[in-house]
Amino acid sequence: MNIRTSLFEQPLDVINLGLASFADNLVLAGGAATQLDWQPPALGDVAAGLDLAWLINHPRVEAANQIAFERYLAAQPALIDVQFARDTLPAMAQRKLILHAGPPIAWADMCGPMQGAIVGAAIFEGWADSVEAATALVEAGQIDVEPCHHHNVVGPMAGIVSPSMPLWVIQNTTNGSFAYCNFNEGLGKVLRFGANGPEVLERLHWMTQELAPTLQAALKVLGPLELKPIMAQALHMGDEVHNRNAAATGLLLKRLVPALLRCGQPADHVQRAIEFIYSNDHFFLNLSMAACKAMTDAASGVPCSSMVTVMARNGVNFGIQVSGTGKRWYQAPANPINGLYFPGYSAADATADLGDSAITETAGVGGFAMASSPAIVKFVGGTPADATQNSRRMQSITLGSNPAFTLPALDFAPTAAGVDIRKVVDSGTLPIINTGIAHKLAGVGQIGAGITTAPMPGFIEAIRALAEQVRLADGGAA
Repeated sequence: MNIRTSLFEQPLDVINLGLASFADNLVLAGGAATQLDWQPPALGDVAAGLDLAWLINHPRVEAANQIAFERYLAAQPALIDVQFARDTLPAMAQRKLILHAGPPIAWADMCGPMQGAIVGAAIFEGWADSVEAATALVEAGQIDVEPCHHHNVVGPMAGIVSPSMPLWVIQNTTNGSFAYCNFNEGLGKVLRFGANGPEVLERLHWMTQELAPTLQAALKVLGPLELKPIMAQALHMGDEVHNRNAAATGLLLKRLVPALLRCGQPADHVQRAIEFIYSNDHFFLNLSMAACKAMTDAASGVPCSSMVTVMARNGVNFGIQVSGTGKRWYQAPANPINGLYFPGYSAADATADLGDSAITETAGVGGFAMASSPAIVKFVGGTPADATQNSRRMQSITLGSNPAFTLPALDFAPTAAGVDIRKVVDSGTLPIINTGIAHKLAGVGQIGAGITTAPMPGFIEAIRALAEQVRLADGGAA
């Protein structure tokens, strides 16, 4: 009997690639079929696929990634001070400048919450006395708007920072560099969701005039506060330090209260500061973001490295930066958010993914650490098993793991860290992000939370750019 005849006398189990309906038809006909979910790398872009194949296991890229990842792991972010933006960001002293979340975007293209927040900041600064006047100033180019990341700053949701606002000052004590973040305003009507009414401005003035000096005085008593240990402990207490910061905020308050009681500020100022932090479970989020910014910035600027150092969203586009290509942005429209909405709201009411807080996932926590926070699924959707699977899946697209951050639910396995654009484009697995959902209209606020991913086109563009850089480093070799 020849091979061909014997083959067709055996039971056949077909492996089907592509449309699942082909496999379904075989099964309905009494056959056996295994559906394999597969798609060409780089969304079928042949040129990008060839660049990708050339970059995989490239000695120059592998060596650069080792350097970048080691710098990320070695970073030790510490909270050292509170300063006002105009005093610590040189550009703020030179011109009317407002910073926003995400990659660059023109005023006319901004989402409603970002425009509303910028207007509120202009009024807060005294540059205008009404929404209409502030809008006219921005439209006339008399107020500049730039991404937070261009100034070593991060901010949640709209991410707005203006000269008079206080900033957390975080120093990477390993290399001496700095990262900054604004203060968390709490929930309700807040600037980061585009609200700009009297209660928002009153709170901002209180934070500037009373809260900031009180916390600044407390930090002088306390001294540098290392943030990685707080984040690590919070992961063991049910946080993932992006959308859940209840434990981390409590740990921070535990460290701050003794210093606040000895800082010499008026007793009523200290009391209000403690009450404000105590009532806001998200207070630590901004510190988590700045700490993550300090860690990923340490890995930035290593020629030929394929490690992602920034992921950020402006409510329209999602942007990434890659270590090997410096501060260049690779952008694509933000992916939809699969989430849970507050009563009365739906996806039709939502703006696109928004905020710099994806810096937490960039650093290996947040969505990458969801296995540590089963309670988060009640907020963003899914099940605890989904959260665990998300953390496991991220191992396939990263350079390694961070032993400083471990996940009890995974037998204290370290979190996946160091997103590698090559692995993302090759596997089709996208970095996962858990996120709040903002209403598309300014000032309405948060209307839900959910899960999203970074869009693939930005990673494909980054592959092309990195390949070009590596070729130049190789002397133009193909």
